[in-house]
Amino acid sequence: MKIGTAPVSWGIIEAEGWSGIQTYGTVLDEMNKAGYAGTELGPYGYLPTDPDRLNSELSSRELKLVSAFVPVHLADPARHKSDFDQAMKVARLLNNAGAGLIVLADEMNGPRMAVAGRVDEERDGMSASKWSSAIEILSQIAHASRELGLLTAFHHHAGTLVETPAEIERLCSSMDPALIGLCLDTGHYVYGGGEPVEAVDKYSSRILHVHLKDVRLDVLQSVKEDRVGFLDAVSRGVFCEIGDGAVNVPVIAQKLTKCGYDEWLIVEQDVDVSLPGVNPFESACRSRQYLREVVGL
Repeated sequence: MKIGTAPVSWGIIEAEGWSGIQTYGTVLDEMNKAGYAGTELGPYGYLPTDPDRLNSELSSRELKLVSAFVPVHLADPARHKSDFDQAMKVARLLNNAGAGLIVLADEMNGPRMAVAGRVDEERDGMSASKWSSAIEILSQIAHASRELGLLTAFHHHAGTLVETPAEIERLCSSMDPALIGLCLDTGHYVYGGGEPVEAVDKYSSRILHVHLKDVRLDVLQSVKEDRVGFLDAVSRGVFCEIGDGAVNVPVIAQKLTKCGYDEWLIVEQDVDVSLPGVNPFESACRSRQYLREVVGL
């Protein structure tokens, strides 16, 4: 397996009013110094969108472009055309820059971010008709991406309409596994109420991509008790360096290896860089060191 990271670990996130302050050059330099071999694109426009310039910036730091995270407004069919167009813009950049995977997710939204970690699927979920239109737009994007030579994976995410194990199962059972695989995010699976080791067992044949993220259970419990929204939970430090939380990374790595997964592990730690003491570079180094020394990756 290959070890990469993503701009989100430097506070560069797809949320309005929330972004890290470091330039992309500094972030790429730190990714390289921390020992990572690849990166995701991050929010479109953060890294260069000219493929030649993007490849030049990455190759000069011995990094490869792995994939891109593309949010889609699953429950809002009126926005699906613009979502499709945006996804295709990203897909063309990925194709031209030599990446082979596009990662789709639901767009984070206020009501679901407010109840993240405390979701009641009946109260907070999509209707049957919205599930149907969601699967349709995801399939359309996946078909078009395949024509560009890209695989497609779906990323479950706290604060979206596909967060809980039940919602993930419903989505997977509704999609053609030959068309759309799963991006397993170990931290978000815990946040949504699941156990990621069990998820590897359950979805081993569908996992195309892995976001390796760790979670502090004591913080997550306080977030639930205080009814704190997702972004506030990030500010509380609910996500932590790999090896410092509840995710059993060595067992997950063993199980992925056993099922033949030999693609990327993307190390992520959603952080609020405005808080004192937050140092993305140092955290990235320690997470990489843990994988090297404890997990053997």
